[in-house]
Amino acid sequence: MGGNRLAGRTAVVTGGGGGIGRGIALRFAAEGAAVVVAEFDPALGESCVEQIGARGGTARFIPTDVTDRASVEAMMTAAGPVDILVNNAWRGSGQQRIEHKTDDQFDLALRFGVYAAQWAMRAALPHMKAQGWGRIVNIASLNGVNAHIGTADYNVAKEGLRALTRTAAREWAPYGICCNIICPAALADSMRRVMAQQPGMIEAIEAANPMGRMGDPEADIGPVAAFLASEDARYVTGNTLFVDGGGHINGVAWAPQLDD
Repeated sequence: MGGNRLAGRTAVVTGGGGGIGRGIALRFAAEGAAVVVAEFDPALGESCVEQIGARGGTARFIPTDVTDRASVEAMMTAAGPVDILVNNAWRGSGQQRIEHKTDDQFDLALRFGVYAAQWAMRAALPHMKAQGWGRIVNIASLNGVNAHIGTADYNVAKEGLRALTRTAAREWAPYGICCNIICPAALADSMRRVMAQQPGMIEAIEAANPMGRMGDPEADIGPVAAFLASEDARYVTGNTLFVDGGGHINGVAWAPQLDD
């Protein structure tokens, strides 16, 4: 179900080929946006564009490595004037205790979570500032908020992204640019298939959620991102929206078993 809230807008979604990014890209296209799927994996990027096209939407794929500044800036240039930017891309490093995380893992996490977003945001700023309108939606995580174990590098990067977003909200508010954060709890079908290889994991995670389920990227996360990207959210900035079925209320109710 969609509308025309984003008609006439160009939206970039990094990591838009799969998972939450794909769900947001699909919803944006349903709301009338011309979507740029900035994705590292060509197969995922192209399939997302094909799915949007099959539904009557407009999208194109631009190969992007968000850990490389030149790649991010080239993508933003190729995208043209960008009205809406969603920084979502991430590649995980696995679950380990803090003492086992390497400097390289922390460096990569910061490039994904903070630097990539900063590069894209800075590239989008001139057009947004000139037209007096812009929307930035950055995807953070409950992992950092609730201090999940085993993902210290991810937690730090996502909390850094929240700080970056809130600061941009303060500095860019006079230009009509709204910057907000979503902390989602959702599982794409591909992630469900991976997690299903560990018996009981999905059931335990969903049982720990107050609503008893994990969200759907397109049906649960996409509409909230579309709201934040629209004119309806013109007086909303600097906020963290927990789109998580109440997971942030529940705190840390499930945790993996890690080796010492």
